[in-house]
Amino acid sequence: MTASPAGHGASQYAQSVVALGGGHGLYATLSALSRLVDDLTLDEITAVVTVADNGGSSGRLRGEFGVLPPGDLRMALAALCGDDEWGRTWADVLQHRFAGAGEMNGHVVGNLLIVSLWERLGDHVEALDWVGRLLGARGRVLPMATTPMDITARVRDVGAGPDGPVRTVRGQVEVATVDGEIVSVALDPPEPEACPEAVEAILAADWVVLGPGSWFTSVITHLMVPGLREALERTTARLVVVLNLEPQAGETGGFAAEDHLAALLEHAPGLAVDAVVAHGAGVGGPDDVAALEKAVTAAGGRLVLADVATDDGEARHDPTRLAAVLGEVFGA
Repeated sequence: MTASPAGHGASQYAQSVVALGGGHGLYATLSALSRLVDDLTLDEITAVVTVADNGGSSGRLRGEFGVLPPGDLRMALAALCGDDEWGRTWADVLQHRFAGAGEMNGHVVGNLLIVSLWERLGDHVEALDWVGRLLGARGRVLPMATTPMDITARVRDVGAGPDGPVRTVRGQVEVATVDGEIVSVALDPPEPEACPEAVEAILAADWVVLGPGSWFTSVITHLMVPGLREALERTTARLVVVLNLEPQAGETGGFAAEDHLAALLEHAPGLAVDAVVAHGAGVGGPDDVAALEKAVTAAGGRLVLADVATDDGEARHDPTRLAAVLGEVFGA
């Protein structure tokens, strides 16, 4: 670890943290942060979740009912369930996916529960708060916006060169799995209104955690919502960026570690970065580490290299290891 930089100021322990992202990346972050609630390092967690998914059970419910896709919101709630019999049971129920050959095939219990409450209450945030109370969740889950949206990407074929032809791909699933180099991404509608409660949470937080996750479709999407981007640039909270363990085929294939940070700052130049957490073995050799540290320092932050991967060979963050690293960062 390098020395802590000057910035928003340091405190012994963070009191509140807002984590932004979606899918499995946000699940890992929230699982780690939940452990810090247990050891009293944190007393408040808010998850702000991307809502552009168009695949699977979420996509089907979105298409049929015109609602926000509930899948990433469901995963965030499951990650915040307690590590006791009640919490583990409800997390399993929430994540249960129906089998069989009928119309219910592939649907997830938690998705249906969330959509049911949205229809009954008519309020996205209130419904998610009700689900959180039912689960005994150790934190609050909010959508980044309260209107459905799509992601589009301008994509250049691999090897086409900087002047090669560009095509447009639409949909989160399609963008995340595209074969080519993503040139830029956009939202449709282009400037969705941010969830007011999410903006309030960011402005009131002590820390904000951005990443890991699908970089363009789960992380950078938050920076493309004007209200969220402005809140992230205005907040006095200290920002921690958690990098992916490795480049993701279809989104960041061929990216060096510092390219991920550059992509964030391209979409939100006013971000004040306090720390960047990276898996040491995933960055590369000494030259790669030096390049990343130079980029992090230029952004005003410090680089934290640590072993945060699981031992099973999968490219997944280990929640316990990530919790230990974030706890040290928050206590710096």
